[in-house]
Amino acid sequence: MEFMSSSSSSSSFSKSNPGRMYDVFINFRGEDTRRNFVCHLHSVLSNAGVNTFLDDENLVKGMELIQLMRAIEGSQISLVVFSKNYTQSTWCLTELENIIKCHRLHGHVVVPIFYHVSPSDVRRQEGDFGKALNASAEKIYSEDKYVLSRWGSALTTAANFCGWDVMKPGNEAKLVKEIVDDVLKKLNGEVLSIPEFPVGLEPRGQEVIGFIKNQSTKVCMIGIWGMGGSGKTTIAKFIYNQIHSRFPGKSFIENIRKVCETDGRGHAHLQEQLLTDVLKTKVKIHSVGMGTSMIEKRLSGKEVLIVLDDVNEFDQLKDLCGNRKWIGLGSVIIITTRDRGLLNILNVDYVYKMEEMNENEALELFSWHAFRKAEPREEFNELARNVVAYCGGLPLALEVLGSYLIERTEKEWKNLLSKLEIIPNNQVQKKLRISFDGLHDQMEKDIFLDVCCFFIGKDKAYVTEILNGCGLHADIGITVLIERSLIIVEKNNKLGMHQLVRDMGREIIRESLTKEPGKRSRLWFHKDVIDVLTKNTGTEAVEGLALKLHLTSRDCFKADAFEEMKRLRLLKLDHAQVTGDYGNFSKQLRWINWQGFPLKYIPKTFYLEGVIAIDLKHSNLRLFWKESQVLGQLKMLNLSHSKYLTETPDFSKLPKLENLILKDCPRLCKVHKSIGDLHNLLLINWTDCTSLGNLPRRAYELKSVKTLILSGCLKIDKLEENIMQMESLTTLIAENTAVKKVPFSVVRSKSIGYISVGGFKGLAHDVFPSIILSWMSPTMNPLSRIPPFLGISSSIVRMDMQNSNLGDLAPMFSSLSNLRSVLVQCDTESQLSKQLRTILDDLHCVNFTELKITSYTSQISKQSLESYLIGIGSFEEVINTLCKSISEGLATSEGCDVFLPGDNYPYWLARTDIQARHSNFL
Repeated sequence: MEFMSSSSSSSSFSKSNPGRMYDVFINFRGEDTRRNFVCHLHSVLSNAGVNTFLDDENLVKGMELIQLMRAIEGSQISLVVFSKNYTQSTWCLTELENIIKCHRLHGHVVVPIFYHVSPSDVRRQEGDFGKALNASAEKIYSEDKYVLSRWGSALTTAANFCGWDVMKPGNEAKLVKEIVDDVLKKLNGEVLSIPEFPVGLEPRGQEVIGFIKNQSTKVCMIGIWGMGGSGKTTIAKFIYNQIHSRFPGKSFIENIRKVCETDGRGHAHLQEQLLTDVLKTKVKIHSVGMGTSMIEKRLSGKEVLIVLDDVNEFDQLKDLCGNRKWIGLGSVIIITTRDRGLLNILNVDYVYKMEEMNENEALELFSWHAFRKAEPREEFNELARNVVAYCGGLPLALEVLGSYLIERTEKEWKNLLSKLEIIPNNQVQKKLRISFDGLHDQMEKDIFLDVCCFFIGKDKAYVTEILNGCGLHADIGITVLIERSLIIVEKNNKLGMHQLVRDMGREIIRESLTKEPGKRSRLWFHKDVIDVLTKNTGTEAVEGLALKLHLTSRDCFKADAFEEMKRLRLLKLDHAQVTGDYGNFSKQLRWINWQGFPLKYIPKTFYLEGVIAIDLKHSNLRLFWKESQVLGQLKMLNLSHSKYLTETPDFSKLPKLENLILKDCPRLCKVHKSIGDLHNLLLINWTDCTSLGNLPRRAYELKSVKTLILSGCLKIDKLEENIMQMESLTTLIAENTAVKKVPFSVVRSKSIGYISVGGFKGLAHDVFPSIILSWMSPTMNPLSRIPPFLGISSSIVRMDMQNSNLGDLAPMFSSLSNLRSVLVQCDTESQLSKQLRTILDDLHCVNFTELKITSYTSQISKQSLESYLIGIGSFEEVINTLCKSISEGLATSEGCDVFLPGDNYPYWLARTDIQARHSNFL
């Protein structure tokens, strides 16, 4: 059966594209709309020369689904007419499902028309519309259990597109004309072409459109930001196609960076295009100043849609859309760029960051290009996944390599993968390199090359310190690279980089070697490094070198292989044996990362005076050095897992040290007393130093230290009370030590935020109350219940009266001149009365003016909060009322009434004690 068409010959539109069978495909339920709205729409389209496939299930019942799909694929636009009874037709729903599939695969344009039905009901499948959908799905449920889910998804997707709402009778003729005008604009080229296989495009585009819909009362600026080849232009085109019809004026200016680089008129040419597109008349601009003035005057008050694609300079934005006041409310400006900094300067309303495609999306996109279907051929499945893994979710790479591999043999696939490990694909690299070439500062380029060779996966702050020490101003430089999508910051503040961007950077270094032999600045490729060190061919051009050998490697190199590398700044050696005079190493070294350092101590000839970071994990060091030297710039020292190290260096020679990490040094037993001289030290980590005894007292005088970690130091059995002098300490961790008691001074700390000591673990404000209660154990001798709060003008006593008599403690009370608080806990009311009278008699020095007892609560009169606080009771009830009242009293310095419920378990005492130090309370 042949396709039904509304015209006997192809239109001028379909003639312009020989592969197109129809211009427009209309999907509708005939019983609802055929005789009126659809008939009128079809007629006007035909009169306008639009070749339309008019779908009617009664006319095409015999058509095979594959033939119907060809009709949809052979059309540029589908008009989907939703009516009240639309979902009663399984035919319409099946057809819609295929329309949406065609949109996702081929960028087919979908325009919904809501004919006397609410878009919300269609989108959410609610009301009678939703009920009819469920009924239709039940008809074929036995054949297809997932049909309801697929139809629901298709309806939601279609309803989310920009379309037309036909609700009021009488306006249909006008609306049909507007719909046809919109169709003609789309057919005449106002719909921008997007890739043949737009996998994952729709949900990303709809996210941005969703934001735009809520900004209709203002000028909305949107930024689309990401690395080269990530699909920024494609998503901008998708958004433009979906929303452009509602804007009287519109312009999509593509490849702005390239135009400015190749066109002598640059910005003036772009201004001409913008005004010509929006005003729909040819405009000639003679100067940028003239163009800026015309844009401001001619676009004033107009509601426009402007897309500026691939912007790389702020002046481009300034000359095209420098001020939101130039255009009318409701306008939308979309900017695609690799540089997040430009969007920050412009203060855009929303930035959409292009993320890598997930594994399933990437495999599907690659498969469409390599196999012309949504999944790989079975025999190529593993190879396809390897290529996809190499591409790292970058659409450009997936498209380029997929197209290259189509119809190639398995052997050719394997050869390509092997080649890519050494030489990246030129077409992909050329696109990615634009971001690198766009860096204006050689320091930023050096930072990028350093990171891509040596610092991927390293802590951002760590790398920043090292590169600052190299004079590269890394604080701002790394920020710029992040804004340019050349570097990313991953979880835990680690520096990351897309694999293809890394390969691009490394290829730049290889190219420099080709252009100027002997001028290679960084060495990291294993074979190259071995070759240089073995043949002694290093040159002054080398600034960084990395070599990773296996733990059991027997490779040994001579120190004089480094003699000519006089500019070497960055050195990373894993398990490398180097013999000879270490004086041959560069005096420009700023970073030494040498796992398995082979010597028993650092030679005096090894010049380290400019080094920022030394990382000698798993070293053979017995001593750090025999003859010390001043390392005036050293900020980070890591000697972890050095099994033979017995003592720390003389810290007086390391005046700027900030991080000291000596984890798992089982023979370390001596900490040099000069540790107290490290006035810049921030971190001490001695985890699992099992031979290390109690620290020198001077270690507790380090006012700058923020983190102290002693976990696994089995011989440490106490923390000194003067730990309170570590006034910057925020984290104290001493798990699995011999420490049994937390120093009293710890709870006085104003800085500690996290603590893990002696079985107490958590945030300080949660843990401190438990620590205080541990000092008040009722099994202890009564006198030992009173902790000596150093320097505090008050003390707290908790008495459990089940096995004690308060009268026995009267002599003790009279000796405690600083006593402010007594908590008495009784089981019975009679016991309460007896013990209360005893304590009032014995504590004759206290000026109580009133103490009133009612049942199991007590009341403190409106006297100064310096009076005694006695909590009485035996029932479990939270005393939030007390905490609140005391806090309010402290804030106002006035007396207050406090009602204490039963069983006043003093978990709040730590909090009130801390407050008391500032108010002379308790």
